[in-house]
Amino acid sequence: MNKAQFIAALAPHFNDSKKEAAHAVEIVFDTITRTMSKGEDVMINDFGKFKKVDRKARMGRNPFTGETIKIKASKKARFLPAKGLKDVISGERKLGPAPKPVAKPAAKKAAPKKAAKKKPAAKKVAKKKVVSGSGAGKAPKGDSLFKKSPRSFRIGGAIQPKKNLTRFVKWPKYIRIQRQKAVLFMRLKSPAALF
Repeated sequence: MNKAQFIAALAPHFNDSKKEAAHAVEIVFDTITRTMSKGEDVMINDFGKFKKVDRKARMGRNPFTGETIKIKASKKARFLPAKGLKDVISGERKLGPAPKPVAKPAAKKAAPKKAAKKKPAAKKVAKKKVVSGSGAGKAPKGDSLFKKSPRSFRIGGAIQPKKNLTRFVKWPKYIRIQRQKAVLFMRLKSPAALF
């Protein structure tokens, strides 16, 4: 999962706003980075610990030439997973259900200013379905959006399906020899028929 996928996974929890989710992710990463740069540890319960580690200068060996070289002192970022995270990854502990996204607030209806006089309700007229053609009085078969019609493969008609023409190709000699070897090898592997 990369950063964009992470933001997309968080977006439903921010009312489907990728902008707000991205902002929240940026704030979390920025806070962790700034805290670690000061030399402080960031401990998140049941997840892990982000910390800054100072590595001393030491002697090492160049793998290409084999000579000894001096490696400078450096500072590294390290993440130590918590026991809860290790247990989940190893399968010793199961995760609970994922938190559900926040429900979208319903749009508020404007309150009526004054109570208006009720008008007598007009009678509703039932709409009749108009069916044209010879199929009048019959139920439509299937979905009318996806009608099947005969295909015409003439010029300007439907595109012909692609055919596998590899068996008609004259393969180079080395490929034919490879295939013959494979067939012979398979015949040798299979037990001979008994008469």
